[in-house]
Amino acid sequence: MKIEDPIKTTVEELRKLLEINNFVGEPIETEDKMLIPVMKMGMGFGAGMGKGEAPSGEGGGMGSGAGAAAGVEPVAMVVILKGIPGPEGVRVLNLSSGGPLSKAIGEIGTVITDVIKETRTKTKKEKAKEEEAAE
Repeated sequence: MKIEDPIKTTVEELRKLLEINNFVGEPIETEDKMLIPVMKMGMGFGAGMGKGEAPSGEGGGMGSGAGAAAGVEPVAMVVILKGIPGPEGVRVLNLSSGGPLSKAIGEIGTVITDVIKETRTKTKKEKAKEEEAAE
């Protein structure tokens, strides 16, 4: 195995993370405004390879590894007010101060994921009951 192999694989995965949609979220529309979340992302990356032999000369080994980590934090919300043209209809709310709104927006993804999982589980259970009743 070449040192380039794990590095190449890890870099390819990092490229997937670096799409613009990962920094600017999907717009959320309401009756009178559009909200666009903006996030910041931090990353760490490392790779290495090693080879060695036993002091007696009988046997040896080789190993390699690579890894990456990323974190995302909401930093702003762009608010576009419908019906108000120009820059007057655009506001940017700073969320990076760590206030309650920032924390709520940061945690809402977890809540939504839990709700979706619970809904899917209930749906699967209901389908299973319907199939049992049909048999």
